[in-house]
Amino acid sequence: MGASLSNSAEGGANGGENGPSLGDIPEACIACVFMYLTPPEICNLARLNRAFRGAASSDNVWESKLPPNYQDLLDLLSPERYQGFSKKDIFSLLARSISFEDDTKQVCVDKVTGRVCLSVSARAMSITGIEDRRYWSWLPTEESRFQVIAYLQQVWWFEIDGVVKFPLPPDIYTLTFRLHLGKFSKRLGRRVSNFEHTHGWDIKPVRFELTTWDNQHATSECYLDDTEPDEMKENLKRGCWIEYKVGEFIVRDSDSVPEVRFSMKQIDCTHSKGGLCVDSISIVPSDLRERRRRLLSN
Repeated sequence: MGASLSNSAEGGANGGENGPSLGDIPEACIACVFMYLTPPEICNLARLNRAFRGAASSDNVWESKLPPNYQDLLDLLSPERYQGFSKKDIFSLLARSISFEDDTKQVCVDKVTGRVCLSVSARAMSITGIEDRRYWSWLPTEESRFQVIAYLQQVWWFEIDGVVKFPLPPDIYTLTFRLHLGKFSKRLGRRVSNFEHTHGWDIKPVRFELTTWDNQHATSECYLDDTEPDEMKENLKRGCWIEYKVGEFIVRDSDSVPEVRFSMKQIDCTHSKGGLCVDSISIVPSDLRERRRRLLSN
């Protein structure tokens, strides 16, 4: 089938001896079909012939792939960054993360669906005791999109709060915390984890919470460490980044600017806890998050 498709694409504009070919399809018709395809599919088909390449560069096609608020995303950049860009170029630009507010927040559009995804660094959050180097420290790392994470050595009162206000388009979103039990580093080119300070997360659960500008509310609780250690069983919660779901919220109105407050707490002072890396929170369309999880699990 691939060979016949290739041969059809290479046929002349008049069809040659074998009758009509892909080269005979009007560019406008191809563009109409492209409206129903994903950006990666469009880019693959653009290699077939000149008509497909022309349709794959149509502003009408790529504007349909952009989120309705794409101008809000462009407003985060200087106009010189996208001056004279076609809609295809704009999609490509927004598919790469855009940093704003002193590089503590990033936004991008998903390369397949064109939907908006948002991340907030730990540096933009209010962390109790972050100024005291006995308890917290900032660690540079390439494992974070923000190039830095907050590392907790030990504390009794653990509390992190944050707020993000951004013109998200209408959708159902999931908010998650990205966390890592243990301190990691590279040794002789290999990644190693140190759990010297990791303790206390199996005694009481951490409480996650979010509240929206229109009074939506969600909470969840989770033990960050295994509650029943077993020497014969691998601890799957240590030494890797895990996305902890806080909850979902709905943006219904495209004219509003959603504001979401979020928190993560373990304030039972009967025991200390430590050895935790805090990277960021993410706000991603819920079904898109589930699709990514399925791809990672396969």
